[in-house]
Formats: sequence, structure tokens, C-alpha cells
Amino acid sequence: METVERAGISDVPMKDRMHSTDLYLPHDDEIMKKQLQCVDLQYDFNMTRPTEMDKWEALMKKMFAEIGDGCYIEPPLHANWGGYHIHLGKNVYVNYNFTVVDDTHVYIGDYTMVGPNVIIATAGHPIVAELRQKGYQYNAPVRVGKNCWLGAGAILLPGVTIGDNVVIGAGSVVTKDIPSNVVAVGNPCKVLREIGEHDKEYYFKDKKINPAFFE
Repeated sequence: METVERAGISDVPMKDRMHSTDLYLPHDDEIMKKQLQCVDLQYDFNMTRPTEMDKWEALMKKMFAEIGDGCYIEPPLHANWGGYHIHLGKNVYVNYNFTVVDDTHVYIGDYTMVGPNVIIATAGHPIVAELRQKGYQYNAPVRVGKNCWLGAGAILLPGVTIGDNVVIGAGSVVTKDIPSNVVAVGNPCKVLREIGEHDKEYYFKDKKINPAFFE
């Protein structure tokens, strides 16, 4: 197990520094041993046939830190820790090619939908090249609220929090926190508008919602 014992640097074990936003070395032997076990499960999950639902569900319960009822993840999933630090609420839907740098915790709330090719990154690296050469990184958790929709190809960077009932436009790069009940788009992602009464009447351009759907 590696520790940092140089002058002025804590001797806290690397595995304990992973979730602190402190710099640490991810190639620590203890970390790597556990990480390989996790990505082995992810490999099995990605190789599961569509007809092997029982096996698929059993693997998800082993893989994720938390997973609520009714979750559905389309393989392939690409996660540094195979979902070990990912917390899913109930009825979360994740489309193809979800990529998660889950070196620390990722929280996704109930009924949130994740489009294809979405990326969530919790890990960052120092700007100073000398520290990157030594392999140092830091991690900051990402939080996504309930009833959100992350559009195709959206990217969430370390440390961001997205509120409830938020729509993130396709291809957006979220660099800062996004409040609840808004549509946010762009690079960097910014609030476009609040979600309001118009959205209860129209679901796409001039397409009206049948009021019966709300019953």
C-alpha cells in the first residue's frame, strides 16, 4: 500500500485520499487490486446476452454502490470502477455507451434518463505537467437530481451538481452547477430557460400533449 510521506504531505493511505479531492496516486497496489475485480464484473455485464435478464440483473446489483428498483442500463457500460462508486435511484434509464470515470462517487436520482454516449468524469489531473508525469490525480463527486434528462453526448465534469427536473441539451459540457427546473445547453453549459406551462402543452415543436397523458 502506497502512502505519501514527503515533507508537508499527509501519510493518509491512497485509498482514503480517493474521495477527499486531495491529490493521490491511482496506481496504488491496493486500489488496483480492487479496481480490477470491479471491471471484471463490468466485462461480464457487457458480454451478457439480451435474453439473459436474470444474469444481467444479478450483475448490476453486485456492480453498483446502490441501485434502485426498475433501473435499466443498456450495454456497453464503460466505467473506471465498473459502477462501484455509482449510486442509482429507482427507475433510472441509461442508454448505450455510458462512460463514467467513477474514481469517486456519482449520484443519479430517481427517474433520470441518460442519453447515448453521455460522459460523467469525476477525476481531474494537475495543470502542472511534472505532477501529471508522476501520475497524480484528484477526484470530485458528481450529483444529478431526480427526473432529469441528460441529452445524447452530454459531458459532466468533476464536482458538478445538477438539480431536479433538469434537461441538459445534447452535446453540452457541464462545467458548473445547474439549478432545478431548467433547460440548459451549450459549451460551457448554461441555463437557456426555466421549464414552465408551455412545456405542459407542447412536447416537441408544435406537437401538443394530449391532456389524458397527465391523468
